[in-house]
Amino acid sequence: MPPYGVDSETCSDRRSRSSSPDPLASNAGTALPYATRSALHLKGLVPSGVENFVMQEQRALEQLNIKSTNLEKYIFLAWLRSTNINLFYRLVLHNLKQIAPVIYTPTVGQACQEYSHIYPFLAPPNAVDGLYISLNEVDNIAEIIGNYRESISKGDEPEITVITDGSRILGLGDLGMNGMGIPVGKLQLYVAAAGLNPNRCLPIVLDFGTDTEKYLEDPLYLGIRQHRPDDASFYDSANRVVAALHEAFPNMFIQFEDFSTEHAFGLLEHWRRKALCFNDDIQGTGCVILGGFISAVEQAGIPPQHQRIMFVGAGSAGVGVAKQLVDYFIIEYGISESEARAMFWFVDSRGMITANRGDKLAQHKIYFARTDNGTIQCKSIEETLEYVRPTALIGLSTIYKAFSEKILRRMNEINAQSRPIIFPLSNPETKAECTFEEAMRCTDNRVLFASGTAFPEYTIPGTDDVRVPGQGNNMYVFPAIGLGAVLCKPTCITDTMIYAVSKALAESLNAEEKGKGELYPRIERIREVSAQLAAAFIRQAVREGLAKDTKWVELVKCNPADESDFASDAPDGKYAEGILHEVRRFMWHPAESFEQLRDACPHQHHHPVLGHSHGHKDKI
Repeated sequence: MPPYGVDSETCSDRRSRSSSPDPLASNAGTALPYATRSALHLKGLVPSGVENFVMQEQRALEQLNIKSTNLEKYIFLAWLRSTNINLFYRLVLHNLKQIAPVIYTPTVGQACQEYSHIYPFLAPPNAVDGLYISLNEVDNIAEIIGNYRESISKGDEPEITVITDGSRILGLGDLGMNGMGIPVGKLQLYVAAAGLNPNRCLPIVLDFGTDTEKYLEDPLYLGIRQHRPDDASFYDSANRVVAALHEAFPNMFIQFEDFSTEHAFGLLEHWRRKALCFNDDIQGTGCVILGGFISAVEQAGIPPQHQRIMFVGAGSAGVGVAKQLVDYFIIEYGISESEARAMFWFVDSRGMITANRGDKLAQHKIYFARTDNGTIQCKSIEETLEYVRPTALIGLSTIYKAFSEKILRRMNEINAQSRPIIFPLSNPETKAECTFEEAMRCTDNRVLFASGTAFPEYTIPGTDDVRVPGQGNNMYVFPAIGLGAVLCKPTCITDTMIYAVSKALAESLNAEEKGKGELYPRIERIREVSAQLAAAFIRQAVREGLAKDTKWVELVKCNPADESDFASDAPDGKYAEGILHEVRRFMWHPAESFEQLRDACPHQHHHPVLGHSHGHKDKI
């Protein structure tokens, strides 16, 4: 295998999509040596200067920084990815903290709202970058998959897909076909954070209509112009699509994303034991928040079993998070399920969720409905706060400023003898329950904070003490889960595998991060953290007897203790370097130089000129 996981996929002509006559030229660009240009008949067709990849990055970053809005930056980066995938991922990996909010939240929300208007400017004409499966074309799903197979290079069959129907995009509602921006963005993070192969990633939107009149009336809207089907029709069509995908690509990891709450739970329940699938809204959000919550509990100053946890928002994400917190208390502290569940209270648009509230509760809300409230019914967040007196306040409501300064100050008063845990997890920022600055000011800078969207650092007034907000970004966990699943190929993904990833996330903080009271590792370390989390996932899959790839089964057997990931004392030399080392070895990296890019393309090796090019070598 070439160094750092660079392989022939780097040179895929499908992903380059450039008008250049050769995929190597597409990804090398101005770094093509003179001799190679002659061999590819490009002499006189491009400027004479020969650069290295570092210079290309400098130019791309310069162009990115002069864009005046984040949407313009999004369009620029989309075009770059479509025409030079190697340069795109070099730029992303070397500037991840700056670029991640552009290719995903919060900017992707605006990009989705405008998707039909900007679509022609995201890639060259007729570029294939995923599947748009119309409700009216479900009968032709075999033909659609066949068309996709014809568009990809040999060996590029997808190993991971993110699929949405656009019905509940972030906190923005039903965006219909425009929701395609989410699978595209999510898969970019799979690549950037965990080294999934970009040429084997498949974004899919189920274009099943929209109930948003704005889009139905928009003359530039590119989706089908009809309202969404009823539940029976939805499930029939969606299940036929997933079944066809699973039959065509049986080892493909399927991530369901941004479906309406009922459909999100329904699809996951139907498929989780039949195919290798995962729902990031339900399982991923819970996983990353649990990781941060474990860190927060350790610093809160009260026994974990004494936590009283109040959720504002009872959709799929909120309930998914809470159920994983329940598992944490059961597994780590040996309390019963009923005792753990009794630590949680939920508030929805009608107030505190109780079994005797008088309305018919959605199925997923019943589990946490209170039965110990007697005749008490709380109609608002404020009333519920006074009734519950929570130690932790978690928001997944998508209601902007739901945590008012009055509520934040009251949380501080209630928790005068401990540190209040406040997690406003809705995103984008326009849906966040509060900001980091507000939480700090209203709690005398004592808050244990994590948010769903990025907030700026906060300097405590009158000091030089700079605090970094925790961001409970799913980016910490879903790429690692995907990487672990693709590598060890479990028959299904269990709750205990997700739990193992949460624990590994909490344990991934280094000494400096712990010393500053941070709840999550710095985003700049995401690749190393992803490798650790994927290794934990693989270990758990093997322990449960669900991993199908015998390589990883044998590797775990030869490295039974977690510490052996960092040692080289396994008895069999074949597996002596440890699981973590092996995970790192399989992570895809963009080429660091022209020579590495050329060597990653087997069909170039025997070319009389290409095999002996002497281009500039990056000094990175």
